[in-house]
Amino acid sequence: MNIWSEPQPDSRFVAVDGLRIHYKRAGSGPPLVLLHGSASSLQHFDRAAALLAQSYDVIRPDLPAFGLTGPRGDRDYRVPTYAGTVARLLETLGVPRYAVAGNSLGGNIAWNHALDHPERLNGLVLVNATGYPEKTVPAGMRLTRHPLLRPLLRRAMPRRAIERNLRSAVGPSSRIVDDAMVDRAYQLMSRPGNRSAFVDFCNTDQPDRSAQISRIAVPTLVLRSASSDGQHFARDIRGSQELIHPAGGHLLPEEEPRWFADAVEKFLDSSADNCR
Repeated sequence: MNIWSEPQPDSRFVAVDGLRIHYKRAGSGPPLVLLHGSASSLQHFDRAAALLAQSYDVIRPDLPAFGLTGPRGDRDYRVPTYAGTVARLLETLGVPRYAVAGNSLGGNIAWNHALDHPERLNGLVLVNATGYPEKTVPAGMRLTRHPLLRPLLRRAMPRRAIERNLRSAVGPSSRIVDDAMVDRAYQLMSRPGNRSAFVDFCNTDQPDRSAQISRIAVPTLVLRSASSDGQHFARDIRGSQELIHPAGGHLLPEEEPRWFADAVEKFLDSSADNCR
């Protein structure tokens, strides 16, 4: 039964940039936007969002190419384009100011958003974010760039390969990759257009804006796993704070939802006190 590939009772949809963006919203308080990574979905934050919704108005979309939002008609998967779509999503929802936290690709989109729309952000949380050119590309993404495999992966993406990629993305002691998690990822990747959109995303030439990261002036928290590579946000963003998880993998909000939620809440509360 494809429970993950259909809307849930708390699913919402809104038209932005010619897309029918799927999102969920829960809680009350200052708005907090959560952005998932590539080949993922808003369900990545299920447990963390439940914790944060006790103090925040938590908004989490399925980013274009993923989840129930699905592919862009123009196939434009450049990160600044994603950042613009997120900005227009929040405009459409009538949310003028907010904090944003993003994991992996979501973190890349978040810091690009901070460059392009700093006046909108109360805080920025980067979780194993990407965007530096030396960042290692996961094996699953490298396969989509192979000219012989590319057309095959548009038609089929084996469940076994998805499970292997998930297991490689978590810490060595993590037990979160179970049948339900793999089923979720497989069902969402199998939605019409999502496989091709993922291949298009992986083959998009991304602009290198890493030299501009030092311009970010939004209060910033950097969360990363000790095993992460290519992470220079704490070095390059003046005044930023950094917390390092000793054993987590790439999917920290899903692996360690309490650690993630506590760190975000403490940081945002502190940032709000400093602005008073």
